[in-house]
Amino acid sequence: MARRRVGILTGGGDCPGLNAVIRAVTRKGTDAYGYDIVGVMLGWRGMLESVSMPLDLNAVSGILPRGGTILGTSRTNPYNEPDGADTVKRNMVTMELDALIAVGGDDTVGVASRLYEDGVNVIGVPKTIDNDLDGTDQTFGFDTAINTVTDAIDRLHTTAESHNRVMVVEVMGRHAGWIAVEAGIAGGADMVLIPEQPVDLEMVCSSIQKRHDRGKTFSIVVVAEGARLSDESLVLQSEERDAFGHVRLGGIGIVLGEEIERRTGFETRVTVLGHIQRGGNPTAFDRVLGTRFGIAAIDLVHTGDFGNMVALRGTDIVSVPLKDAVSKLRTVDMNLYDIARVFFG
Repeated sequence: MARRRVGILTGGGDCPGLNAVIRAVTRKGTDAYGYDIVGVMLGWRGMLESVSMPLDLNAVSGILPRGGTILGTSRTNPYNEPDGADTVKRNMVTMELDALIAVGGDDTVGVASRLYEDGVNVIGVPKTIDNDLDGTDQTFGFDTAINTVTDAIDRLHTTAESHNRVMVVEVMGRHAGWIAVEAGIAGGADMVLIPEQPVDLEMVCSSIQKRHDRGKTFSIVVVAEGARLSDESLVLQSEERDAFGHVRLGGIGIVLGEEIERRTGFETRVTVLGHIQRGGNPTAFDRVLGTRFGIAAIDLVHTGDFGNMVALRGTDIVSVPLKDAVSKLRTVDMNLYDIARVFFG
């Protein structure tokens, strides 16, 4: 009897913890179930172009602590390509794949959900440093990102205090401000601005002024890239859209910094952390969560529970239907944001 072949791909933005998932799927799939594990290269693009590599125990040895993904990634959307879904289905046959594990955020998992409805045996694994996928309490990569941002805020505190400056820190967060809020609280930010709440420049500047009036000579402002000024549109790097319709955000920090300096007269500098937040080795938490997700995903393949995504609920790993996992975004809990507000100004 032929051995079952299971493919795994990583799509969307890279993030720490992806290699932990790949390693776990390969180890348990090979040792416990006797499967051949196939790494599909460059996300959904690899499924369209039938590009893959074999994954065995040697291939995944030593990858646990490494950031990024050994499989590469892309933002390819099969449903934007001519006959894309049919091409994926044909290549499942060509590559002799009995099942596919798709690791990614709402775009990648959204494609997986549609492919399942089109007859593909697929399992989803949630991945996004923005932590905005509603089907799970937390995604791997997020913990590493907030630790990176917190470290940056700690470092900016020293230079801000030395030069009596306002420091604006722009962080990732297209639709949800989880990174800004949690890193802002951990880093002792004096103001945190998120996509869920329009930015009131008058409030921001008056809070900074009040802080300086009581003798503080510096302030730290953390802003998510997707935050909007009141009654204004998003600040963009480019209006060009990717395969999933997303524009490139970036620049809200610069706009905010200029306005703060103009309105308050305080010298203001801006730091845009950008892709630094995605890079580096995963934290212990993300290594463990990625491992748990990988084990649960290959278990779902073995039991034939396709059309589901693994998820963290409390401290348990569960499965949820793919269509439910991508039905809405997970935005910041306003109770958490209220904690950050206590320290504004």
